[in-house]
Amino acid sequence: QVQLVESGGGLVQPGGSLRLSCAASELSSTYYAIGWFRQAPGKEREGVSCISSSDGSTYYADSVKGRFTISRDNAKNTVYLQMNSLKPEDTAVYYCAVHLGVATAEALGAQVAWVDYWGQGTQVTVSS
Repeated sequence: QVQLVESGGGLVQPGGSLRLSCAASELSSTYYAIGWFRQAPGKEREGVSCISSSDGSTYYADSVKGRFTISRDNAKNTVYLQMNSLKPEDTAVYYCAVHLGVATAEALGAQVAWVDYWGQGTQVTVSS
């Protein structure tokens, strides 16, 4: 059982920045893909950004490319999402998610069905 605990959400003005953190309990698998999904009211959950331990690949949704950066600290079992130039349409609940096993970042980011474990979610609101 993997536990994922997110932090760092909040209210920010358009153009502002936030950094989300996701601390994972011990990942028993050497290979995994981990990242962030989001769900806005009335919309489906979508992949935002992921990173793979298998090949080091990263994935970004088109809507966040150039604004968001994913990174990880292996020693702390923590993954981060730096979000810059935030827009009102980025408002959503952001979930940390992990797939255990070999997978590219794009494979996880593109398919919710690949997620093995979810965090509880953290609210990000972009509003003036």
